[in-house]
Amino acid sequence: MSNYTSTYPTDTKVDPGIKTFFEEFYKISDTPNAHDLYAQQFTKDAVLVMASKRCEGSDEILTLRKGMWEKVAARHHNPLKIFPFGSGSEELMLHGTVDYELKDGKKAKVDWAAKADMAKEEGKWKMKFYQVYLDTAAMANAK
Repeated sequence: MSNYTSTYPTDTKVDPGIKTFFEEFYKISDTPNAHDLYAQQFTKDAVLVMASKRCEGSDEILTLRKGMWEKVAARHHNPLKIFPFGSGSEELMLHGTVDYELKDGKKAKVDWAAKADMAKEEGKWKMKFYQVYLDTAAMANAK
């Protein structure tokens, strides 16, 4: 099991707050009833694109988040690598895996990649844009 830590390029400076943000974000993402806390990880006008679904703003993100748990009993993200776009950049690419257990008992492990644009809001790191790329067929073919 992952402890939600990721590898960062050693020759690239990443704000320690961004590293902490993602460690906490994936813990929150994997907590079934943390819907409001999940939505709070985004700026008020953020854009979230999850596979083919796009939403904008806190209300739409909250609705999408609740929908992500409709068929899922448990999930666990393993954020493997985070690549900032140069030292000190607030634009990042991420790569990892996620293990799903569906409510019907089926299980799946899915590779994912994401792009995140960060911003500070009220002194805290949040995402202003987050797009996740994953193979939705892997979930449909869960065993």
